Amino acid sequence: MNHGDQISVGSVRFVFLLQEDTGSPVELGEDELVNPSTIRLARQDALYLKPEAVAASIPAGARIARDLHALFKISTSLSTIHALAPLQRALLDTVMETIPAERGAILLVKQNSEEFLASCGIDNKLQASQPIRISQSVANKVLREGAAILCLDRKDDESLRDAASLVAARVCSLLCVPLVIRERVIGLIYLDTTNAATVLDEGHLQLLTAVGAIAAVAIENVQHLEQLQYENQRLQQEINLEHDMIGESPRMREVFRFIERIAPSDATVLIRGESGTGKELVAHAIHKNSERSAKPFIAINCAVLSETLIESELFGHEKGAFTGAVAQKRGRLEVADGGTLFLDEVGELTPATQAKLLRVLQERQFERVGGTRTINVDVRLITATNRNLEEAIKSGAFRQDLYYRLNVISLTLPPLRERREDIPLLAYHFVDKFSKKCKRLVSGVSPETHNCLLAYDWPGNVREMENAIERAVVLGNTDVLLPDDLPEALWSNTPQPHDPTSYHEALTEMKKQLIRRTLDQTKGNYTEAAKLLRIHPTNLHRLVRTLGLRES
Repeated sequence: MNHGDQISVGSVRFVFLLQEDTGSPVELGEDELVNPSTIRLARQDALYLKPEAVAASIPAGARIARDLHALFKISTSLSTIHALAPLQRALLDTVMETIPAERGAILLVKQNSEEFLASCGIDNKLQASQPIRISQSVANKVLREGAAILCLDRKDDESLRDAASLVAARVCSLLCVPLVIRERVIGLIYLDTTNAATVLDEGHLQLLTAVGAIAAVAIENVQHLEQLQYENQRLQQEINLEHDMIGESPRMREVFRFIERIAPSDATVLIRGESGTGKELVAHAIHKNSERSAKPFIAINCAVLSETLIESELFGHEKGAFTGAVAQKRGRLEVADGGTLFLDEVGELTPATQAKLLRVLQERQFERVGGTRTINVDVRLITATNRNLEEAIKSGAFRQDLYYRLNVISLTLPPLRERREDIPLLAYHFVDKFSKKCKRLVSGVSPETHNCLLAYDWPGNVREMENAIERAVVLGNTDVLLPDDLPEALWSNTPQPHDPTSYHEALTEMKKQLIRRTLDQTKGNYTEAAKLLRIHPTNLHRLVRTLGLRES
């Protein structure tokens, strides 16, 4: 048997579950809703939202008692659930115990958008893993108007008679109510039945509208709680992690989480990335957040030293070891004992130095240049390179055994062009830094300069950007940086509009042309056009309306 399989014995149905059932996925069926539904209920007319009118409007009886019991059960149970998926499932279960519907669904939408944020569905006749298709026209109408609707019989309602999703599901009657918070629709609750003998009436509509009012508050509270929990977790990680890097983009957050995980260990780390991406800052951060933080952090740039000098810097030398060695000198390995040694541009090491470094990694021992005494050392090694070491191994320029020793843990830093969200943060940081250094008041960058910074690919990455901002601060003579203050390479290939809105106008025109061409290609078929554009049909309808393309 598989998850969701069912066995019926008489009137008893057994459902086989391998994991907790959080409800079926929900899909929207493509159809058009032309006329209003059979019954439309605005919030101000909802009976159960006006407790003082309940007793006067409806005589006491079994149904009102059952409805009030359901409302009480929902209001008390929802307050104890603190996760969105279980809350939606519990809400649907309780509602469908009271209202005789066969299918139910909850859809939540993003703020200021028609995109769906979450969904949960129940179909008493389908397996749990199968999606539930509901009427898109009904859903859009409720979300747009913020009023509940009841359709007593689809066959008698011309506006729903040909609705594809309802025809496919053989729906006889349906209920759909909005979830409203402070005049904002955050989602909907949908119920329907295919049983012609089951009548979903106005009493059910009144009850479901009241349930929607209670559920909307609970759902918003749970969403807010989940957001606070996520933000708290993120802030705690940032608080606990000491670093000098600037960035809030998803790529940089991944780097921060990676540093947090690997810093407590003593594993050797290889940091990859283009020149200027901040490899030494990452090495500093790993050291700061490790148990070696109280010990030295020693850095060597292997690309700027000759073979003789790099060996002397790394291992030290004895007096008289070579011409100019007038005294004994301790090497960086010895100075970094107990701490961290960072070798930048490790791919530039000569084969002889690579062999000596390999021995240090294997034995944790070395001798000074010209010396015979073995020195033991306890040091964590972090290396960095912008070279392709795999290609260097193939060409014989880098030892394969050393590569395996260095590449225990590897981290690749993203270039600045792949995290453009961080460019404004970096720009203002460097403006503040160099305005203080140059003792010149600069408050920020102009919109045109901002566009230049975002449009440039930054082959030199953060280091190039730092130099460009320093130049602009030194040469500029206004309180904001202008494009002319930047190096010519940044603005020479960037169009400089006379009107700041020209960029947005050009972007809008490009969108219009693309949508027109696609709709012409599909002969006006929105569903096919949306597939070609790789967007949801609802989003395409919204773009056509927003861009004023409806008439054309």
